[in-house]
Amino acid sequence: MQIHLAPMEGVVNARMRALLTAVGGIDRCITEFVRITDQLLPARVYHRLCPELKNGSKTPSGTPVYIQLLGGEPGPMAENAALAASLGAIGIDTNFGCPAKCVNRHRGGSVLLDEPELLYQIINSMRRAVPKSIPVTAKIRLGFNDDSKLIDIVSAISEAGANALTIHARTRMDGYKPPAHWHQLAKVHEFTTIPIIANGEVWSPEDFKECRQQSLCHDVMLGRGLLARPDLALEIKSVASGKEYLSQQWPATLLLLEALFEDSLANCAPRHVGGPIKQWLGYLRREYTEAEQLFNQIKRLNTPYDLCAALEEHRDYQSIAAA
Repeated sequence: MQIHLAPMEGVVNARMRALLTAVGGIDRCITEFVRITDQLLPARVYHRLCPELKNGSKTPSGTPVYIQLLGGEPGPMAENAALAASLGAIGIDTNFGCPAKCVNRHRGGSVLLDEPELLYQIINSMRRAVPKSIPVTAKIRLGFNDDSKLIDIVSAISEAGANALTIHARTRMDGYKPPAHWHQLAKVHEFTTIPIIANGEVWSPEDFKECRQQSLCHDVMLGRGLLARPDLALEIKSVASGKEYLSQQWPATLLLLEALFEDSLANCAPRHVGGPIKQWLGYLRREYTEAEQLFNQIKRLNTPYDLCAALEEHRDYQSIAAA
């Protein structure tokens, strides 16, 4: 059983991957997508989106990181996959699932799900361009407007030589509206022998168990669930092994949030330092009442000074409350 961290664009960057994998339980990460058009990108683009390349393509705590490419032209996708491999990528993932209209309008992401033959050409060209020792994988949805082409999509990607396939159990038209249709994944196992990783709406160990039962998938990818509960992967593995588990409490999660803020102070322009923690609090407040309180306290603050003061006040209040 493996648990993967989803490549959430604009959210799960290198610093977030480092924080979440340090908690434990995550077996693989995938970068935010590298947008491929009609040219070979410079190496600096890959190093910026995947600084883990300088650490053996692993997070500081040792979790493997795959580089994800997004594009609709087989030639450039293959050339850039080969470059990523030469830079030290230990796996290349392909984004056929992004639902964003701005991406779909430019022949990228989930719009390609209406063209299984093109998916075959893209994966096949990448597979031939990358050493066999480096996995080439893909991430899709059930389809674009509906799931009528799901078997054709899975067969095309499998026959093209992909090593594994993650399926977000909703169509592009479904967006992120519950539920995720995990049962739809069960039928694809008849048409491929490659591993299928289930994705979508796993917020708890109970969801994880139900997802695996309905999808017949051994492995699962977590996204928003891990952002809302940073120790969710660790809890899932503990529960699965029959061990008792005490969920991570707010003081430990607050330390992660403060680490993210320190990183923002060091690497973001002053006017942007609050963005990352406000974004993460938007997920954390689903599980922590303290996160809701802190979010309401800082949501209108913008300067580093005001944000630092608010975090310190919140920390002091929590310390008094715990005494």
